[in-house]
Amino acid sequence: MGASVSDIGEETMALRVVGALRDDIVTMALKPGDVISESDIAGRYGVSRQPVREAFIRLAQQGLLLIRPKRATVVKKISPEGVRQSRFIRESIEVEIIRRLAGNGGGEAGRVLGELIAEQEAASSANDSRRFHTLDELFHRTLARLTGVEYAWQLIDDHKMQLDRVRYLTLGSSSSQLAISEHKVIVAAVVAADAAAAEAAMRAHLARAEVLLSQTIAAHPDYFE
Repeated sequence: MGASVSDIGEETMALRVVGALRDDIVTMALKPGDVISESDIAGRYGVSRQPVREAFIRLAQQGLLLIRPKRATVVKKISPEGVRQSRFIRESIEVEIIRRLAGNGGGEAGRVLGELIAEQEAASSANDSRRFHTLDELFHRTLARLTGVEYAWQLIDDHKMQLDRVRYLTLGSSSSQLAISEHKVIVAAVVAADAAAAEAAMRAHLARAEVLLSQTIAAHPDYFE
């Protein structure tokens, strides 16, 4: 039996709440250890409690919330091990993506990625961390799209929330400029159709996550398990 219209509406609303809550957690609008409730979140987003309840369950499964029966729900602290596992999953997939893209030659990829980097530079110059984070995500999603495996990026996206929280905490002018320079090296290797250089550049780019993790633990120890 197919879902009813109301079922579909609730499912869609739950997904929207998941996206909004996840964004708030990643960008530290909701910080590790913050207490939240179904009623508060329902009021915040103007929805009923049912989709909020479903969203809480999904985000708990993703390691972002801790639901305690008959007690308050809290935003989970960041798991260093979760960050490392996120990086492993991401690197495993993205290295193969970039190898394939470079193997296909530059062409359209150089132009499209170059335009994205220009937008990243503008966001960095404006100290717009949220905009830069969005464009950084789009750069990596576009690599997958240009390779014809955009679904692979969805797999990455589903498993990198812990890593995203660390990345957002370290965003700033110097951090974004370093990311941009690394993006340029990746694109140059793709345009040159040098798969080995593209792989090396991507590995170096993603390896920085370990450095960011150490820096963030030192700066915000209360945010971590």
